[in-house]
Amino acid sequence: MHRGLHGRGALFDTDPPGLAPRLVGLRPYQLRPAVVEHPKELPFVVFTGGRGLGRSAVLRELRDAYRGHTPVALVDGEDPQFTAPPPERPAESWSPVGQALTTIAEQLAEPVTGAGRIGFPRLASGLLAVAAGGWSDRDVPRIRQEAERILLLNETGSRLSGFAGRWVSKVVAKLIASMSSTGPVVEPIIEATLEAFAEGIAPTHRRLRRAATWYRDYPNAGGNAKLGLILLSAHFRAGGDSRTHAERHLVRALLADLDDAYAGVMQRSHRLGRPVVLIDNVREPAGLGLLEPVLRDRAEGIADQVVFFAALRGDTHPALRNAGRRTLPEVVRHTGWEPGTSPSSRALLLSLPPLTPDDTLHLLGGTAQGMDLPPHLPHATHRLTGGSPLGVTLLAQSARQNLPRGTASLGPLLTADVVVHEDHDGRPTYLELLDRLVPGGRLDELTVLAAAHDRDSACALAEVQLPDDFGASGVLDLEERLAREGLPTAAGQFVGDPFLRALLLLRLHHGDPDHERWRAVHRTLVDHYGDGDLPDRDRYRLHHELALGKADFAVAHLRDTFPRTDTGSWLATLLLIASAPYFHAHDRDGQDSGDRAGHAGHDDRASIALGRTDTAQRPPDSVDAVLHLRVRRLLHAVWQLTDPLVLPDPKVCDRLRFELEQLSNLRPAGNPLLWRASREWPSDALAGRPLRVPDDDENGTAGQ
Repeated sequence: MHRGLHGRGALFDTDPPGLAPRLVGLRPYQLRPAVVEHPKELPFVVFTGGRGLGRSAVLRELRDAYRGHTPVALVDGEDPQFTAPPPERPAESWSPVGQALTTIAEQLAEPVTGAGRIGFPRLASGLLAVAAGGWSDRDVPRIRQEAERILLLNETGSRLSGFAGRWVSKVVAKLIASMSSTGPVVEPIIEATLEAFAEGIAPTHRRLRRAATWYRDYPNAGGNAKLGLILLSAHFRAGGDSRTHAERHLVRALLADLDDAYAGVMQRSHRLGRPVVLIDNVREPAGLGLLEPVLRDRAEGIADQVVFFAALRGDTHPALRNAGRRTLPEVVRHTGWEPGTSPSSRALLLSLPPLTPDDTLHLLGGTAQGMDLPPHLPHATHRLTGGSPLGVTLLAQSARQNLPRGTASLGPLLTADVVVHEDHDGRPTYLELLDRLVPGGRLDELTVLAAAHDRDSACALAEVQLPDDFGASGVLDLEERLAREGLPTAAGQFVGDPFLRALLLLRLHHGDPDHERWRAVHRTLVDHYGDGDLPDRDRYRLHHELALGKADFAVAHLRDTFPRTDTGSWLATLLLIASAPYFHAHDRDGQDSGDRAGHAGHDDRASIALGRTDTAQRPPDSVDAVLHLRVRRLLHAVWQLTDPLVLPDPKVCDRLRFELEQLSNLRPAGNPLLWRASREWPSDALAGRPLRVPDDDENGTAGQ
């Protein structure tokens, strides 16, 4: 059974088998076989989605589930080891793909239950030929180190000592001796390698001799393995398309070595399941350099039996344009995948769903064992995070660490410090989340633009609140980056993901001690929507006035438009205005209403919603005072109940129901819609669901 992950049963289940055991042929964490779903050609599975959905966590879980039972390797395309060559390693003899292949082979070589190490003589021969292209400086210690690492990929014993150690030393000695002259070293090194592979009569050496002939089929080698390796090395050093061509053959060499390890009755009887290669951040050069050759070879009929799982940030890539697409729940029993004719059709894009409310409840409960969770915290957490595994996990950690200290709502849990690693100090939870959720760079700019509703309002903010060199081009760049990251879009929001937007706005509010940047941003948007004839101008302007703590304008607008506006449109306006972010109690000028010591003031929205401040209010003389106060209470009730950082208050929910019922009596034509809202909104708020305008009734009169 999978450990530590929730909502991923379709991938890890054992009875009946989920996707992983059906592809690997082995149940996770067990030495029990499973019937393979694709016995001839496997889909190259790519997990897709935005940051925080747990793609990396799934790959780590797959590694842990199969490590020690079948060969498994995990590499991350963003790992620094794949970004640049090691010190003193010439760039012409190094690439991210070559480094990734070495790392993968080292992991796959590890012995598993019932079977020893796997040797990679084909790959080692190719990697040695490539490395030799950078040995012209005669740096003997570095050359010995590089050669030993590559040659140890051929080790098939249980220990890296004894015969294996003597064999490696012998080969390295021959390599060093071949470099005594002043001429090129690639050819003599290849000769020494092939000679070493040809020695001996043991089964190990027979496999080496067989592997030594593999490069006879390299293009233009004419059946000569030595020439094939020389051409491979030259193509690699040439860079560009020539290097890509050479790297494709190195990838093929890795797969051929794996196939050889499973060939024959004895090998198959000792090795259960298939080997597994896991690639995180596959869009990076190291990842693409593995993905594309495998897809091309499979499309050309060069088969392999390696199970590839990869993770892609976003949901598309040019190399995967014809890939099949499924959601994780759709592959719970079978994939329904059939390859087409193009290389990219050999891949299967698999989107990971967010956690369900039940998953969130179980994760929070498991983390906060022995503590009483506030009753509405799990549902509110799911509403805030949208089921983001990263969001739920970090909030659960914050709850475990901060609930005993009296922190019991989402806003304080986000601003409280959380210790993620024992050897690091704690820091605010929302900053830990933003470090992992925000695309690289431009966090300050995105924090400001999170208050915008579209490209125009974002450009207005950029012009006033951001440096001159950012401008409209910076807005377009961030817009493109958000889409490339796979973040969702939403009408009326520049940052479409509500969880990320809430975190960014929280950062905006806490960006300076007096919250001046917060006020400046919202004032800019008030001015933007106060001029011209922009769509939804009044609603957005009132939204930002409310974010500044000024509710009177919104109350007046909702009060005056209630008798004459379509009921559905009026409710939609109420929801949009009341979605204004709120982090502290404010006075009428938008200042924090806390004390001089800097403590935030009390959130008075519940008091207003419950009518406790009605006696202190003096509605304008010319308006219906009852309607004015009812709209004021309703606005504050919705404002609090839709606040993603506040736990729903059952008393406020009851008052919301009552106020909507009373309003329905004032609008006979709109009575059904208001009545349904009075029933749906309180229950939705308590369950952590977003409030929505109810659909029109069957007679089509509810929105009138």
